[in-house]
Amino acid sequence: MLFYLSLLAAMALLVTLGYRYRSSLPPRVKAFFPGLNHYTPLASFSEQARAGLSSPMFDIEEANIAEGDSRAGLDEQGTQEVIEIMRTQRVNFDQARLIRHNQILARNGIDPSGMPLDSKAVTRL
Repeated sequence: MLFYLSLLAAMALLVTLGYRYRSSLPPRVKAFFPGLNHYTPLASFSEQARAGLSSPMFDIEEANIAEGDSRAGLDEQGTQEVIEIMRTQRVNFDQARLIRHNQILARNGIDPSGMPLDSKAVTRL
């Protein structure tokens, strides 16, 4: 019984360490776990537009790609949050942007209409 318990603890330790240091695993080991390599950064506006991060309300194709914008692209953390919202909640790009924006407002103590949630905030003089 003690042998199986120590074997289970050793396996759990290996799995935990493998997950923690998954970015530095050799390519041969990563090949066995294709789910670890699902993220690739979107570095340019054209790649982000192909990934579905554009709409008529937020048109990066016309505003950035056609005008030859030299910047690297949209904020990487923000794009990942929007993609995750689109995937988990099954909404389109504009709805995912609105959901993310409302989450940011809520974290900062502001309701979706733009009014502060703090009862002591002065909104009129």
